[in-house]
Amino acid sequence: MDTRVKAIARVNDFVVKFANVNGSGSASANGLFARAILRMGVPVAARNIFPSNIQGLPTWYEVRVVEAGWRGRRGGVDLMVAMNPQTWERDVAEIEGGGYLFYDSTKPLPPSKFREDVVALGMPLTAICNATYSDPRQRQLFKNIIYLGALSALLGIDPAEIERLLAEQYKGKEALLDSNRQALSLGREHALASFECPIGLAIERRDAVGERIFIDGNSAAALGAVYGGATVAAWYPITPSSSLAESFAKWCRKFRTDSASGEARYAIVQAEDELASIGMVIGAAWNGARAFTATSGPGISLMQEFLGLAYFAEIPAVLFDVQRGSPSTGMPTRTQQADLLSCAYASHGDTKHPMLLPEDPRECFEFGALAFDLADRLQTPVFVMLDLDIGMQDWLCEPLAWDDTHSMDRGKVMTAADLDAGRDFGRYLDVDGDGIAYRTYPGTHASKGSFFTRGTTKDRYARYTEEGHAYVDNVQRLLRKFETAKALVPKPVVTSAAQPTNAGVIWFGSTGGAMAESLAELERQDIHLDRLRIRAFPFDDAIVEFVAAHEHVFVVEQNRDAQLKMLLVNECGIDPAKLTSVLHYDGTPITERFITKEIGEKARLYNVTPLAGGRRKAGGRAA
Repeated sequence: MDTRVKAIARVNDFVVKFANVNGSGSASANGLFARAILRMGVPVAARNIFPSNIQGLPTWYEVRVVEAGWRGRRGGVDLMVAMNPQTWERDVAEIEGGGYLFYDSTKPLPPSKFREDVVALGMPLTAICNATYSDPRQRQLFKNIIYLGALSALLGIDPAEIERLLAEQYKGKEALLDSNRQALSLGREHALASFECPIGLAIERRDAVGERIFIDGNSAAALGAVYGGATVAAWYPITPSSSLAESFAKWCRKFRTDSASGEARYAIVQAEDELASIGMVIGAAWNGARAFTATSGPGISLMQEFLGLAYFAEIPAVLFDVQRGSPSTGMPTRTQQADLLSCAYASHGDTKHPMLLPEDPRECFEFGALAFDLADRLQTPVFVMLDLDIGMQDWLCEPLAWDDTHSMDRGKVMTAADLDAGRDFGRYLDVDGDGIAYRTYPGTHASKGSFFTRGTTKDRYARYTEEGHAYVDNVQRLLRKFETAKALVPKPVVTSAAQPTNAGVIWFGSTGGAMAESLAELERQDIHLDRLRIRAFPFDDAIVEFVAAHEHVFVVEQNRDAQLKMLLVNECGIDPAKLTSVLHYDGTPITERFITKEIGEKARLYNVTPLAGGRRKAGGRAA
């Protein structure tokens, strides 16, 4: 290291990245690192980037320390904890100029392995472990805790916070707790004796976390399903959705178990495949239960025919699609937003399905509950579109909130009393023009209100027919129902820029984590954009109005083919020339720097500048 190099010096604002080998036990230590900083009142944004095999391939854990509270990835690395020789060159290349490289110096490395503009912090981790532990597995596992201890000294993290976290993790297991404390102390003492601590990057206590919680979207969505009244789940394991079903089982054991008898008031089935799982969900929902499945893109592909049945027979169902890298098997442990088209139009023929697009775990909880009301009200499958970045990563978000006065919306259900009173029951009869017919639950009445559920064509009274006029009447009613859904799904969030502008930006889902910071950075560059975050499909009319009010609209999404843009053009009749795509699809969560660079370059090309005199284009909104 050239001592003339100016090292980065920042407090509570930097990125630490851990480069490990999958299966080495590093995940626990890396998670402790992030949570210890949170305990010191400093927000973090953490991302685990891991392979789809069980053991042996590279894995990375990125912790963004960000007192300002940004929740997305920034891009770039200020401190690399390089524990994987196989990815050394790649990891070292990622460090910002003036950044830091922490590595195991037990085996000397040639100068060619280092960069002159990076501060190298070598510590003989393997030698320390070999001198302290005789068991090979202990040497591997405690190596992680030793480097955690070293980092606590290098960055000024209070070791007491790590020890408290260890005490919680190993409660009742004193032997394990003591050995972890010893390893933590070994690393910390060695770093204090070897380096000037803290280095230029430092953690200082703040009170910037507040009441926010650190939770992953799959856990939040599963809890939302409980609050939404779900009692049946059928699923087939698939990354990255499996933990959603597992979390639902955990929450059900807590909240759906009769306290007096100990009996389960729920049914969770791990089916033999995705086809069986969605079939079970549809069967349970037809019988009146609130039921769901959790899956990912390949599962959605397999469920297509059953989804067409549920759409045409008008049976409620909820599907949590935790999107991953695609197509085919793709990258099972990488994130994308590439299932929009396959879910919006799932199954063959003319089908359209509502989709909810949560931005963070709090909305995963909110939309996870809402989806069951919507499915019952609309009598149709409803998709909750997560992705791996929301589903499997911990996000810092506001506490989950629930209105205890909320009652489940079961939609149009005809009772035995209604039937006895002489009400006309036609299973596919639209009595008030919203496209939604009344249904009955099986067993509602001994002699009235029964019908045969079919996937073939039928008339308003569920009688089989292939008459063209009856078919057209039925599918046109389904379109009216989809139009009704517009008023029921979450509205888009529309915000004006700080200065009047004729340019805007649209995005959805986990992109919002990096989007908020990018918009602030673009404003510093005097690029002002009105913004609209889409939260559901079918699209609200406000989206059409937003595009019409601007000359240029950027559409940011995480897939190759601009699927959101295609949906907007197809569903809203928008001129595609007005929409400029910003696409990110390498499987890693999108970064602030990527969005800022892509939009910045295009905005300058389009000469996007604030409007003179504070005027907006006709149809726009005043700032």
